[in-house]
Amino acid sequence: MTVHFIGAGPGAPDLLTLRGRDLIAASPVCLYAGSLVPAAVLGHCPPGARIVNTAPMDLDAIIETIREAHEAGQDVARLHSGDLSVWSAMGEQVRRLRALAIPFTVTPGVPAFAAAAAALETELTVPALAQSVVLTRTPGRASTMPERESLERFAATGATLAIHLSIHNLEAVVRDLLPSYGSDCPVAVVWRASWPDERIVRATLATVEAAVAGSMERTALILVGPSLGAHVEGESSLYAAGYDRRFRPQSAQSVFAGRED
Repeated sequence: MTVHFIGAGPGAPDLLTLRGRDLIAASPVCLYAGSLVPAAVLGHCPPGARIVNTAPMDLDAIIETIREAHEAGQDVARLHSGDLSVWSAMGEQVRRLRALAIPFTVTPGVPAFAAAAAALETELTVPALAQSVVLTRTPGRASTMPERESLERFAATGATLAIHLSIHNLEAVVRDLLPSYGSDCPVAVVWRASWPDERIVRATLATVEAAVAGSMERTALILVGPSLGAHVEGESSLYAAGYDRRFRPQSAQSVFAGRED
């Protein structure tokens, strides 16, 4: 028996890895975060599977359900929205499973920021403009923020910010970012990326509060940075005609000429 932690992606049931889909289909027990994982994803469960919504459960109840499946020799698909590497609460479950000697695997999923960028049809990194993406959030009831991880400090880098779980703090987000990015900095808010009712608001730091006006909550992602601009034109050297590279040497004198490795 194995517990399979699976990143269920941003929402669309076909934005699962093949491995994740196959593990769900092979597991007679499925635990899912019902407040974030759409019911359509559960369509991959096998007929007769025991499907448990963990939204109203505490950690002890979740682990007890897994322990019961373990004793019955049943594999468990444990679904979390997005990817498991950030804000998934997987770590605390894994620690308890290790203490109980219950085996587990981890399968990554499509993260929300990637789904949002796809919805915007944009690249979050632009040569000479922004080469870093910061995944962060603002303080909430469930999690505080370390003092050194402030929006002001991240903004000072000029990177593209993907601010999760913070639409309710939009006023504070704007206040903290304005000094470094300026009022004309592009902002995109993507609500329920990849869901059928996905919504997108494009604005600037000066206009985003009015543009959103309380119309989005919880699963909205705030993206901020110059890379989101409508007229960004920076290009990498990767495909430039004169760029000397391993698979496209520019002359017989190239260090890559004649190499087949």
